[in-house]
Amino acid sequence: MEVALILLAAGKGTRMQSELPKVLHSVAHAPLLEHAMASGAALSPARTVVVAGHGAELVSAAAKAFDEDAQVVVQTEQLGTAHAVGQAREALQGFDGTAIVLYGDTPFVRTETLEEMCEALTHNDVVVLGFDAADPARYGRLITQGDTLDRIVEFKDATDEQRSITLCNSGVIACNAKLLFDLIDAVGNDNASEEYYLTDIVAIARERGLKATAVTCDEA
Repeated sequence: MEVALILLAAGKGTRMQSELPKVLHSVAHAPLLEHAMASGAALSPARTVVVAGHGAELVSAAAKAFDEDAQVVVQTEQLGTAHAVGQAREALQGFDGTAIVLYGDTPFVRTETLEEMCEALTHNDVVVLGFDAADPARYGRLITQGDTLDRIVEFKDATDEQRSITLCNSGVIACNAKLLFDLIDAVGNDNASEEYYLTDIVAIARERGLKATAVTCDEA
C-alpha cells in the first residue's frame, strides 16, 4: 500500500517568543521540520504534503531543501488541526493509499513505529499513536475499551475522570486518505477552543461502525 505524508507546520510557536516559525527551530543540528520529514521519508512516501502557515515562505524553503518533491500548501486561518489537514485535500486528489499525519514540531518519531501503525491499518480504519505519560499534563486522552479506541478527548474538554487517564495522544494518525478527508468533513467546532479537532475523527469513525485502535510508543 502506498503512503502519503501530511506534515502540519502552520503553528506560530508563540510560547517560543520568536519570529521564526516553530518548526524551523533547530534541534540536533537540524530544524524540527526536517526531523519530522525524515521520520516518514524512510517509508518512501508517494507524496509528501507540508501544511504551512506562519512564515510559509521560510517553511516551504526548508521543506523543499529536504525533499524537492514535497508539496507545500498554506493554511491561511488557524482553525484547528482538522482544518489544517483539510488543506492537503487537493494535493492528495486521486490518492487512495494510507495517509499519515505528522507534526512538524514533533521530531524523532521512529520509522518502525510508523510501520507498526500501517500494519495495524490492515485490521482497522483509523490508527492513532499514543503514549503513557508520566505527567499527562495538557495532552489529549485516549478513551479505550480493550484494543478499541473509542474517542480522543482534548484536555480542555475532559472531565476530571478522563484527565486521570495516562494514555495520551501524540497527534500522529494513520488512515486511508479518502476516508480521512471524508471524516474531516463531519468534524465540527463545538468545543472549548471552538476549533476543528482532527482527533474528533475517531469518534466519528466509531459512530459509523468503523474500527479504530491505538499503537503505543515510549514517551521520550
